[in-house]
Amino acid sequence: MQGIMETLFDVVYLSTVIIIGVIMITRSGDNKQYKMFGIMSVVLGSGDAFHLVPRSYALLTTGLESKAAALGIGKLITSITMTVFYVILYYIWRNRYDIKERKGLTASIYLLAIIRIVLCLFPQNDWLNYYAPVSWGIYRNIPFALMGIIIIWLFYTETKKHNDKNFRFMWLAIVLSFGFYIPVVLWADTISIIGILMIPKTLAYVWVVLMGYNEFKDKLKG
Repeated sequence: MQGIMETLFDVVYLSTVIIIGVIMITRSGDNKQYKMFGIMSVVLGSGDAFHLVPRSYALLTTGLESKAAALGIGKLITSITMTVFYVILYYIWRNRYDIKERKGLTASIYLLAIIRIVLCLFPQNDWLNYYAPVSWGIYRNIPFALMGIIIIWLFYTETKKHNDKNFRFMWLAIVLSFGFYIPVVLWADTISIIGILMIPKTLAYVWVVLMGYNEFKDKLKG
């Protein structure tokens, strides 16, 4: 039952964000912000697919442990694409609020992204092992969490400043995504039920995508 329900959820999720992304890319014209939003959505869906597709296959066949290598490689790819997701979201913030170049801030985002990706590539992560070390899961997520905190603060301050009703909950969606994700990193290996938090974590990312898409649709109608 878990395999069927989880697979159905994943199919709906992946299809939704990728289709939305393609629509925004192909129909945004010269609007840089919506095009970036579309690219970000496709990166989110395609990156997650590398982990969710083998996970669904494993659940429907011989179990997760038997597909440890495929799941591990999928997690690695997803970890990298999620880092790219936040870099793109940073540029969406700059474009939306017409923020001039802030070299220190931009350098910080890139530095944290590079550190995160490099940490993901260390062999100590033991990606091919189903019971990979939790310690490295924590190490590689520290720069990721710092990126998230920066993005949360940037959107919180600018949406307040500009009274941006369409994106006023962007910061909250990101907070929720990390709030549901962190317990999974820390305790999912020992308390398996905590893994269910990945569902609301995923829905938080869908919320991020829908904020951009709903405004995009309104602009098209207008």
